Amino acid sequence: QVQLVESGGGLMQAGGSLNLSCAASGSVFRINAMAWYRQAPGKQRDMVATITIGGDTSYADSVKGRFTISKNNAKNTVYLQMRSLKPEDTAIYYCNVRYWDGDFGPWGQGTQVIVSS
Repeated sequence: QVQLVESGGGLMQAGGSLNLSCAASGSVFRINAMAWYRQAPGKQRDMVATITIGGDTSYADSVKGRFTISKNNAKNTVYLQMRSLKPEDTAIYYCNVRYWDGDFGPWGQGTQVIVSS
């Protein structure tokens, strides 16, 4: 199994920026892709951005042009650079991994992002 630890959340005013990090440990050789998800109060957990081992990225429409996902393979870490934050970006942000066999890893504890208007 892979263990994930997210960090970097906090409180920010609308229009500001935050950077999140997610460090993976354990069976990292199983990882094919890493992704960020978020869950706002009372809502389902949705995918925000993904990045494959090869570096291909994809984004939810709501964050395109504002968020950037990147990774450091040597550190087994994925990042989420968030710019032009909006109050609707307020959520707990989680990272997760997809294994080569198609399965997904366990969720980390998440990191809270609060954007004030």
